[in-house]
Amino acid sequence: MNVFVLTDMEGISGISDISMVMNVGTHEHYKGLKRLMADTNAAVAAAFDAGAEKVYVADGHGGGRNFIEGELDPRAIQVRTKDMPQMIKDVQAVVAIGMHAMAGTMNAFLDHTQWSLGMHHYLYNGQRIGELMQMAAFAGYFDVPIVALTGDRAVCAEAKRFLGDGLPTACLKEAKERNVCTCMPSADAERLVYETVKKGVSEYERFSPLKVSLPLEITVEFNRSDYCDDAMRGRSDIERLDAYTLRSVKSEIVDYYSVLL
Repeated sequence: MNVFVLTDMEGISGISDISMVMNVGTHEHYKGLKRLMADTNAAVAAAFDAGAEKVYVADGHGGGRNFIEGELDPRAIQVRTKDMPQMIKDVQAVVAIGMHAMAGTMNAFLDHTQWSLGMHHYLYNGQRIGELMQMAAFAGYFDVPIVALTGDRAVCAEAKRFLGDGLPTACLKEAKERNVCTCMPSADAERLVYETVKKGVSEYERFSPLKVSLPLEITVEFNRSDYCDDAMRGRSDIERLDAYTLRSVKSEIVDYYSVLL
């Protein structure tokens, strides 16, 4: 059995303020990266201890340049998000680490979907969703379930809403307001990440992959009309519905990560 660990940054333990995510190059940001490596390595260790033969890991935050060189568990196989359509065929379970809630979620730390500045809402077949569901739909297309998730209280609730109450989740923090949250102590968080991932991977056969109805209508509501202008340039597969809204219809989602937007 092989496992894929996808990471984001907003839901990582110990990241309690927007500055730890956004202020690249600062001491606070580096502290956030250290916590990212700690949570990721806890998940990797748990997956191996639960019986995984191979563990793939992708840095899914921003441009994917957030892992500190030399600090990823050497047993893990690091992949790029653009390689995911090939890699996903070699795994039986997905683990989501450091996730955040979809745009527009109340009491959520750094809620957004894809692009916090430009995107207002993102919908699959008329239902508003976030990055968690994007990943779940992609993996589910290949019959692979998400088996564990870590993040703030809001994204854990979102995961259970869409993927079922039985999904193991690790609630590592709770928002005080959108840009500030309170976090559990780091040692406790790492232990909870490990226990949650180990449980999910150990029981991977009981989880069902998410299947979205095809053809899949993807609708994106932007915050400004010029963002729509930019997204439309050179694209013949996107329909503009109004000043702020674009729509694309997919008969399959194999190419999701390379051509969706």
